[in-house]
Amino acid sequence: MATGMTITEKILASHAEKDAVSPGELIEVKVDLALANDITAPLAFGVFEELGAKRVFDPEKIALVPDHFVPNKDIPSAQQAKIMMEFARRHSIKHYFEPGDSGIEHVILPEKGLVLPGDLVIGADSHTCTYGALGAFSAGVGSTDLGAIMATGRTWLKVPATMKLVYEGRLRPWVGGKDLILHTLGQLGVDGARYKALEFSGEVVSKLSMDQRFTMANMVVEAGAKSGIFEPDDITRAYVSQRSSREAQYLASDREAVYERIIIINVDHMEPQVALPHSPDNVHPVSQLDHVPLDQVFIGSCTNGRIEDLRVAAKLLKGRTVASGTRLIVIPGSPLIYKQAIQEGIIEILLDAGAVIGPPCCGPCLGGHMGVLAEGERALSTTNRNFVGRMGHPKSEVYLSSPALAAASAVLGRIGSPNDL
Repeated sequence: MATGMTITEKILASHAEKDAVSPGELIEVKVDLALANDITAPLAFGVFEELGAKRVFDPEKIALVPDHFVPNKDIPSAQQAKIMMEFARRHSIKHYFEPGDSGIEHVILPEKGLVLPGDLVIGADSHTCTYGALGAFSAGVGSTDLGAIMATGRTWLKVPATMKLVYEGRLRPWVGGKDLILHTLGQLGVDGARYKALEFSGEVVSKLSMDQRFTMANMVVEAGAKSGIFEPDDITRAYVSQRSSREAQYLASDREAVYERIIIINVDHMEPQVALPHSPDNVHPVSQLDHVPLDQVFIGSCTNGRIEDLRVAAKLLKGRTVASGTRLIVIPGSPLIYKQAIQEGIIEILLDAGAVIGPPCCGPCLGGHMGVLAEGERALSTTNRNFVGRMGHPKSEVYLSSPALAAASAVLGRIGSPNDL
C-alpha cells in the first residue's frame, strides 16, 4: 500500500474506521447524511419497510427534499410528495423540507450547513456528487441502497482510484466553472472517469468561488465518476463557518499520494464552451458554432441555479430584451437565493428583459414541468444533461452552457457569446 493517501481515501478510511484504504478495496462505511427526493424517496421507503426496519438509523442524519415535481404538477407527483411527508412525520425526520422552505436538494443542503468538509454523504440522486465542492465524499446510489442506509446508517463502497485534474493559467472574461467542467468532459468523454474520484486542483480552481466549485463537482458524474472533490481551503471555511457550528474535517491529499492519472489543463485560451446534442461530452468552443436559433433558454438547476449564476445573467440582460420567438425561463435554486435576487434587483431586471421566473425546483431540467420542450424545439440550458428527450420531446434538442452564455443567447435568439452583445 502507498504511504500517502488522497483526500478521498482519507475520508473513506476515517468512515470505515481504518488507518488506510487503497483503490479497489471493498469497505463498509458509516454515512453522515443520507438524502432522497420526491422521485427516489418513495422507492427507498419501500425497501426500508421490506427490511422490517421500525425506525430510521438517525432522524437527524436523513434529508428528504421534494424538488423534482413541486409544486405538485399532477396527481401522481402529489401522491409521491404525500408519501414523503407522511414518512418524514412518522419518523420525526429533522431535515424534511416543506415547499416554501424547500428548493433544489443539491443547492439547499450546503446552504443550510448540512454538509461539511470531511463528511460522507450518500444520496438517491446521481448529482449527489455536488458536495465534493466542500471537500466531502459524496456519491449517488439507487433507491434500494438508500433504503438500506436509512435503516442501518451504513453502506459498502469500493474505494475509487483518483484522477487529478490540474487547471493552470488565467481565465478569460465570461469563462467560469461551467466552461471548465464542460471542457473537461469534452476531453474525458462520458465514461472516461468511470468509477473514479476526480480531484480538482491548480491555481485556477483555488480562486473559484463556492458557487463555481459546486457547478464543477455537480457534473463529474457526466464523465462516469463516482465522486469529485476539491481540497477545502479558506474559501470553503468562509462558506461553512456562516452556516454550521458542527466541527468540520479539513483534509488534504498527501504529497506522496498515488493518482491513476494526472491531467493538466491550461485555460489561457479557453472560450465559453457549449455541449451539443445529445451528450454532455459533445463539447465545442462557442466560436465554432454556426447560427443555432433557440426556442427556449433555461437558467437554473442544481448545476447553475445559485446567486452568482443569476447575477451574471442579470448583468448581461440589464437594459436588454429576450429575442422575439425565444422564451427565457429562470428558476432560483432556493427560497434564500430567490429572496436575495429580489433584494439585489435581479428579479426585476430579469422580468424587464422578458424572463419567466419559476419557484425553486428542478422543473425543466429533467423535462419535469415549467419548460417542457415540444417536437423540433431547441433549447440552451445551464443544466447538466442533454440526452435524447431529456427536457421533453424525443425530437427536441438540448445544448448546455454557462449562465453567461445562456443569458447572451436569450437576447440574441441564437447561441452566441456575451461578446456578441
